Amino acid sequence: MKHSNFGYQLTLFDDFDTSDRVVNVASVPQRSPFRYPGGKTWLIPRIRQWLASIKKKPTTFIEPFAGGAIVGLTVAFEKHAEHVILVELDKQVAAVWQTILGGEAEWLADRILNFDLTQTSVQEILASETSNIREKAFQTILKNRTYHGGILAPGSGLIKKGESGKGLKSRWYPQTLANRIRSIGQIRNRFTFICGDGISVMKDCIDDKNAAFFIDPPYTAGNQKSKRAGRRLYTHYEIDHDLLFDISEKSSGNILLTYENSPDIEELSNRHFFKTKCVAMKNTHHDKMTELLISRDLHWFK
Repeated sequence: MKHSNFGYQLTLFDDFDTSDRVVNVASVPQRSPFRYPGGKTWLIPRIRQWLASIKKKPTTFIEPFAGGAIVGLTVAFEKHAEHVILVELDKQVAAVWQTILGGEAEWLADRILNFDLTQTSVQEILASETSNIREKAFQTILKNRTYHGGILAPGSGLIKKGESGKGLKSRWYPQTLANRIRSIGQIRNRFTFICGDGISVMKDCIDDKNAAFFIDPPYTAGNQKSKRAGRRLYTHYEIDHDLLFDISEKSSGNILLTYENSPDIEELSNRHFFKTKCVAMKNTHHDKMTELLISRDLHWFK
């Protein structure tokens, strides 16, 4: 993580190398019903370390950019906080959480189990217009499981060959999905879901010293290549990164951000008095990469 323009930061962390410590995601409980670009299953062991380092268990855990919400789900299932607030702006993704956490988990699980997945049936469901939240939730799960990479943004399309030539059914595991959805529904009282802007929710909670924020915006900053990737992967890919860092700096609660590893983000972190460390990961193509963990204090990172 050596960038010539940021030599002043190297003295903090250059004795630490995480480049070959990649978490085996098979060792982490798979709780989310989503296949999600940028999912954070690989980060769960670090999340546990971070939360264990907080002297008093957070009253509220806030995930302002929930997406597949693997972190918020882990916190709720393992009771690392008293209550979890999930926030998501994308209405397709929001419909799933509104349905599961709104008392309709059993309906959604049954809908998945009883669906005869064929090319024709999938196209028929995805082509239909609906304002019904739970039907939109089923559409979203179906799209997420039958589109390339689980990408929900405009421009994505149906899997053709899939794994081992299984086509559309490559990622369609109805019993597994139903079990995950029912499990989440059983603990729905531990959650509040908000369909809205994560930054606005952070502002509302800015003075809560008993809150913990995990901030993983599904948007990109920095070079044009990253921005193009964000546009391809996410419906909402633009964000005011300066504002996000400003609110994070001013928040009274515990803060942990994850971002792409780039000089721009390191500079932004330094400007707002945050520390950074690299963490190793693998992307969906199994290429080893690094992301930045960003917080006020990273003494717990070992």
